[in-house]
Amino acid sequence: MSMSLSAQARGTAGWNTLIEEVTQGRWRDPDTGHAVEVPFKHIEIGDGFAAAARDMVEAVMTAQSYAVVCDADTAAVMGADIAHKLAGKGRLFVLDHPHADAAQVRQLQELTRDQEALIAVGSGSINDLCKYATYLDGRSYSVFGTAPSMNGYTSSTASITLDSGLKTTQNAHAAKGVFIDIDVSSKAPQYLIGAGLGDSLCRPTAQVDWYFSHILLGTRYATAPYLLQEADEAEVLRRTGDLGRGEHGSIGYLQRLLTLGGLGIAVVGMSHPGSMGEHQISHWIDSFAGARHPGTVHGQQVGVASITMARLQDWLLSREEAPRIRGWKPDEAAIRARYPAAAVDDCLRASRAKAMDTDKAAAFNQHLADIWPELRQTLRAMMLPPEEMAAHLRAAGGGATHDEIGLERDLYVDALRHCREMRDRYSLLDLADDMGVLNDFIEECV
Repeated sequence: MSMSLSAQARGTAGWNTLIEEVTQGRWRDPDTGHAVEVPFKHIEIGDGFAAAARDMVEAVMTAQSYAVVCDADTAAVMGADIAHKLAGKGRLFVLDHPHADAAQVRQLQELTRDQEALIAVGSGSINDLCKYATYLDGRSYSVFGTAPSMNGYTSSTASITLDSGLKTTQNAHAAKGVFIDIDVSSKAPQYLIGAGLGDSLCRPTAQVDWYFSHILLGTRYATAPYLLQEADEAEVLRRTGDLGRGEHGSIGYLQRLLTLGGLGIAVVGMSHPGSMGEHQISHWIDSFAGARHPGTVHGQQVGVASITMARLQDWLLSREEAPRIRGWKPDEAAIRARYPAAAVDDCLRASRAKAMDTDKAAAFNQHLADIWPELRQTLRAMMLPPEEMAAHLRAAGGGATHDEIGLERDLYVDALRHCREMRDRYSLLDLADDMGVLNDFIEECV
C-alpha cells in the first residue's frame, strides 16, 4: 500500500509517487475499499518548471492563447519567464495587489476575455481568482505554485469574498495542471512558508471538530483525508526548523503535505476534513474586520486559530464530566445590527441550521453523557499538543498568537465570539458557546 513506502522513497527521489497513485485511481479509500477518483489528473512537484513551461502546459491544456496571470512578485520570480517560454501564445497579465473577491473575478474575466485559457502563477489569491473565473465562464486553467502557503492548489473549491463582504467557499473546478516548483517555493517570503505550515496545522483541530459533529449530529466523516497526510505531516513536523531556513527538502515535504491535504478534500468532495472551527475564525476576520484587518494572509490566521482551537479542545476534553449545552437560537436582532445588510441573510441561514430547542439540547446532552468517556479519548488521540503546535509554527517563521501576526486582541476576540454565526458547521467552539463557557475560555486563554 502507498502509505508503507519508506521515507526515502517518498522523499526527494519520489515527490510524486503517492500523488500519482491518487490522481491515476490506484489509491484505495480505506473506508470503502474502492479506488478513489479525483478531478486532478496532472500534478507535479519538482524543480526548474519555468524553463519547461511550454511543454508542461501544452501536454495538459492545449490552447491557441494563454493569459499568464501574476502579481508583481510572482511575475518577477516565474511568470514573465513562463509567458516568454510560451512564445507568441502567452500574454502576461500582472494584477495589482489581487484579492479573491467577486469584483476582481469579474475584472479578471473581462481583462482576459480574449485569451482561450488561463495560467495562474502564484498562490492563494491568484489561484482562487483564476480558478473561479474560469469555472464561471467555462475556460480551462493551470497553475504554477510559487509558495507553500496553502493547500488550495489541489482544491476544486475557491475561497471568494462576496459583494456582501462575506468570505465563502465556492464550488469551482480542478486545474488541468498543477506544477509546484520547490526551488521557487523555497525562496518565498518566510511569512508565506509559515502560513503554509499554519494551514496544514488545522488537520488535528478540524479532525476533532468533524468527528465530534459526526458522532453527535450524524454528519459525514471519512478517514481517507487523514491517512493521505499522515506520513508527510510527521516528516514536516520533524523539519520545522529547516522550514524556517527555507531548506529545499523541507519545502518539498511541506508542499507535498499541502497537496495531499487538498487531494483529501477532493476525495471526499467536501472541505470539512481541513476546514472547521479554525477556518471559521479566519473567515470571520476576512469577512468582517474591515479597516481593522492588518493584511494577514489566510494561512497565518488559520495557524493562530488552529492553536486557539487546540487549546479550546484540550480545555473541554480535560473535563471528566460530560459537557451539557443549553438550547440555543441565533439572536436575529444582534446579527442584523452586527453585519452589513447584504450578509445578514447568509448569516441567519447558517445560524438557524445550528439552532437547538430545549428538546434537541436534552437529547444531545443525553447522547454525549452516554459516550463521553470513550469519545474524549478518541478525540484526544487525534490531537497535537497546542504548545507543540505553537513551537513548530514559530520555528518555521510563523506567528502562533494573534499579536505575533499583528491582529488586535479585540478583533480576534470578536471573531471567536461571533464566527459561529456565519457558517453551518458545528465545532467545539459552538459547543463551548452552547455550554455558556466560551467567554470564560477567552478570558483565561486568549
